[in-house]
Amino acid sequence: MKIKIIILFLEDVKKIKHIEYHKDGSLHAKGTKVNGVLEGYWEWFRLDGTKMRSGNFKNGEQTGEWITYDKKGKPYKTTQIKEKK
Repeated sequence: MKIKIIILFLEDVKKIKHIEYHKDGSLHAKGTKVNGVLEGYWEWFRLDGTKMRSGNFKNGEQTGEWITYDKKGKPYKTTQIKEKK
């Protein structure tokens, strides 16, 4: 798996646009990391390029609405994840 990383420095915060590729070079996942932790909106893709899953992270934890997509890339399951305290 190949990984492409774009780094932005904002007031001592290391914000990285993180992109991962399947072995064949197609997009596998994309999102943002802040100080090495998953943050904000992320998406995962199948080998054929269709979206597989998407959702948000806060401080490395899944939160809010997560959507799982069928093999045609259409939403078929929505899960609501509560923020941990």
